[in-house]
Amino acid sequence: MSITAQMASTPEMLACFDDDALVGAALAFEHGLAEALAAHGVISTEAAAAIGAACDRFDAAGLADDAAHAGTLAIPLVARLRAAVPAFAAAVHVGATSQDVADTALVLQIAQAMGLLDAELAALVEALAGLARAHATTPAIGRTLLQPAAPISFGMRAASWTLGVAAAQARLAREHRPAHQVALGGAVGTLAALGARGPAVRATLAARLGLDAGPAWHSRRDAIVGLGAAVGIAIGAIGKLARDVALLMQAELAEVAEPVIAGRGGSSAMPDKRNATGCQVALSAAIRAPGLVAALLGGMPQELERGLGGWQAEAPVIGELFAIAHGAAHAMRVVAEGLEVHVAAMAAHAGPEDREAVAAAARFVDEALATLNR
Repeated sequence: MSITAQMASTPEMLACFDDDALVGAALAFEHGLAEALAAHGVISTEAAAAIGAACDRFDAAGLADDAAHAGTLAIPLVARLRAAVPAFAAAVHVGATSQDVADTALVLQIAQAMGLLDAELAALVEALAGLARAHATTPAIGRTLLQPAAPISFGMRAASWTLGVAAAQARLAREHRPAHQVALGGAVGTLAALGARGPAVRATLAARLGLDAGPAWHSRRDAIVGLGAAVGIAIGAIGKLARDVALLMQAELAEVAEPVIAGRGGSSAMPDKRNATGCQVALSAAIRAPGLVAALLGGMPQELERGLGGWQAEAPVIGELFAIAHGAAHAMRVVAEGLEVHVAAMAAHAGPEDREAVAAAARFVDEALATLNR
């Protein structure tokens, strides 16, 4: 695990897309496929049991080099499984193709990553909603085009952050559904090698892996790209929060401050300096995300029944998007939970008390937070 990757993410999320996770997901596909084939009489139950045992004791040493040489993980992985079960070698990988392994493995990795990201976003929404409630009537000055405007409350600003992150979380859940589908189509997507039993085998495989089933999607990448775009939007929503907090932390305003955490937020040259380190993580992610989403979009025009280069670019991009999204969400959740709100500084910048403006802002908070429970 590289230092730069861990600075931008979390060990838990990085583990979802590391080599062990990829190989484990690919083996889950082959194990599940063998069981599904046996369930429908395509191979024997003895063959399925032998293949499953080979998956369980699989030795991945040197597999990365072999995959790089072959151009795909599936070729050396399937070759090793066949060598491990010589009596049943012909039963391994029946009806499948390399992209089926790659796509299903990615979908399984995404499912694990989604659980982590959704939980972190939910915690961030809760922390922001708490700030909104606590400061619904805390006077603050609204700023438009980076200049002082009309009075609001700090709670209103926090409520707006809450809505942005909550909407991104909901969008992710919607976009994950179509991307939660097993990939099994064979050479050109028709499942011809399995004959009339193909759709039933695919449905059984999907059930064993906890995925949905449907027609082959190997040349249709909209589900993966849509999910990637939703992750990018979530990063942008977190980035909005980080940008605002960083601006309000400036010494000239000093309206908020990130929580004091030992060893974090300082300067190697100026030990007493207090930097917006959590915001830095989130803003760095927000800068990287648009290019990553653009890469996914660029791969959508797939060539005929199996593209060259487009879908192969998706897995590392998706992994990076989830990594920086989780890193950003975690960093800003820590910030939100411990954010120091300097009420006196806000009041001084807001000027003379404007009860009507603050009351209007408080109504905004009530309305915004009410939508979270709908």
